[in-house]
Amino acid sequence: MKFFKQLYINNFFFYLLIGIVALFCLAFMFPSLYNATWYILLGIMVFFVLDVIILFSSKNGVDADRTMPEKLSNGDENPIVLTLKNFYTFPINVKIIDEIPEQFQERNFELKRKIKTASQDEFQYYLRPTQRGEYRFGSLNVYVSSPLKLISKRYKFCSDVMVPTYPSYIQLRKYDLIAFSNNLFQYGVKKIRRIGHTMEFEQIKEYVPGDDIRTLNWKATAKKNSLMVNQFQDEKSQNIYMVIDKGRTMKMPFNGMSLLDYAINATLVMSNVILKKQDKAGMFSFSKKVDNRVVAEKRTSQMQKILENLYNVKTDFFESDYSRLYADIKKNINQRSLIILYTNFETLDGLHRQMPYLKGIAKSHLVVVVFFQNTELYQITNKKTETIQEVYDKVIAEKFIFEKKLIVTELKKYGIHSVLTQPENLTLDTINKYLEIKARGIL
Repeated sequence: MKFFKQLYINNFFFYLLIGIVALFCLAFMFPSLYNATWYILLGIMVFFVLDVIILFSSKNGVDADRTMPEKLSNGDENPIVLTLKNFYTFPINVKIIDEIPEQFQERNFELKRKIKTASQDEFQYYLRPTQRGEYRFGSLNVYVSSPLKLISKRYKFCSDVMVPTYPSYIQLRKYDLIAFSNNLFQYGVKKIRRIGHTMEFEQIKEYVPGDDIRTLNWKATAKKNSLMVNQFQDEKSQNIYMVIDKGRTMKMPFNGMSLLDYAINATLVMSNVILKKQDKAGMFSFSKKVDNRVVAEKRTSQMQKILENLYNVKTDFFESDYSRLYADIKKNINQRSLIILYTNFETLDGLHRQMPYLKGIAKSHLVVVVFFQNTELYQITNKKTETIQEVYDKVIAEKFIFEKKLIVTELKKYGIHSVLTQPENLTLDTINKYLEIKARGIL
């Protein structure tokens, strides 16, 4: 029974049989072909049996393994490495069908390779998950055929493997050095103009061209008989909280991922940058109630706590309750902090309903509201119009784009900072805003 489960007849064998049928048909007109056709058919069957013998004579003709990360990074290309060893005494043709998780909806996954005698080969492909959770891989199916290519023998490896998908930890490495760089051109971040300096003293050093002459220390200059300046550093140990709106407005999809997952990925990277800047990173999410709370600290285990809590953030499809958010912040965050709020406002009316609570939070804390541009609207506005309906759609799209800009102006009127960004630029723009706030010393 196992033999028949492993045996697969290749298309090449059926093509030969079709050719035999065609020869028999021609034999009606050319009788001399009749006997020759029978000999050809007999030869094919002999080679068929020979192919079965040489493939099934070895129980362990090939060995395969699938190497994956311990956890997948959401929204990133994750490498999956397949290693295949050929123990046969002849070169083989392999067809690999990996049963990848159902979340990818990939139904035609197939790799074909030729492996030399008694050798090893590696294949690599990439998977980009778009939601967090458990991803289950099925069997790694390897179909082996000999140079005769009449049949294939199926081998199964690595059955039923579960890999969790976490918020994008790959971006942590990408943006790691930004926290320490003053020249932020490398990743397209704008250069921050430092307005004044923060008041946390670091050291007295010799003056070099380019230092701010307003920081000259005249007493030290008199003692050393050379120009000396005070050097300051960004204030440390400030509380930074990232607040994620997990209401239904954050389920809007963009490039396969929801806005909620973009916010979660940005929160993870921001936490790393904040801790590297010696500040305290904390987070929580809210909708009908406040969940996934991590108190702002700068312990070595803080990143792991934030990562585990971000993994469990799920939307509840409710209207977000900003009054609950205001009450929770007033009760639990006593020290002045930077509150980075990831949410999405589509209209001014939607903002005005929540503005009293945002103003209340802004009285005690520095608030940055991060919300999203609808990039599909730009596609509509850039499209050439040909019908009345398309003109109408274009005007409405321009109205919504303009309204987003009005939201920024409205927030600024009440001293609330904002970041209006495209989802793919969310992490970069949020980091830049945080570094700008640190450089200006306005927290």
